[in-house]
Amino acid sequence: MAKINDITKASQNETTADPSPLGLGGFALTTFVLSIGNAQLIAPAAKPAFLGLAFFYGGLAQLLAGMQEFKKNNVFGATAFSTYGAFWLSLATLVVFESLEVIKWGEHGGTAMGIFLLGFTVFNTYMWIASLRTNLAVCGVFTTLEITFILLVLAEFGVISSVPGGMMGIITAAVAWYASAAGVINSTFRRTVLPVFPLQN
Repeated sequence: MAKINDITKASQNETTADPSPLGLGGFALTTFVLSIGNAQLIAPAAKPAFLGLAFFYGGLAQLLAGMQEFKKNNVFGATAFSTYGAFWLSLATLVVFESLEVIKWGEHGGTAMGIFLLGFTVFNTYMWIASLRTNLAVCGVFTTLEITFILLVLAEFGVISSVPGGMMGIITAAVAWYASAAGVINSTFRRTVLPVFPLQN
């Protein structure tokens, strides 16, 4: 079974730096900006501000972090970061294509995005189960993200507004930022400054 690395460990014997803080940071910032829009805290015209991040930070940088996790033999990290990098790239592409009328969903846009998000909710569910063997910080990211996805799916299908999902997304971003900060700060100081509370037996 592949080893699930603690994001706060900086092994002296490894030549590859831990890519987890980069992946978590890209995910956190992109989620935060999109969630601000979903929570209706900014004007609708400003909501596409997340697109650049979705292509390059949450998308490309996170995908690259996932590729580095493969080199570290970390199946969990590789799967999570690669998938969510692809998630942001896919979402940004769909938004751009719709704005250019390459895609014409019309009144079915909510259904299309709802199915899109539902698929990632399924993925996140088994990743959440796997996160129970990592640490509390990482598990917190997948737990809050699971709630966010469920709320956003309900919003896309017209059951509720996007505000609850947006607010939960902001919380998800905050937890992901903490996990990212722990990886950077603990590695730099070579001691635990921000605890992540390992859950491994």
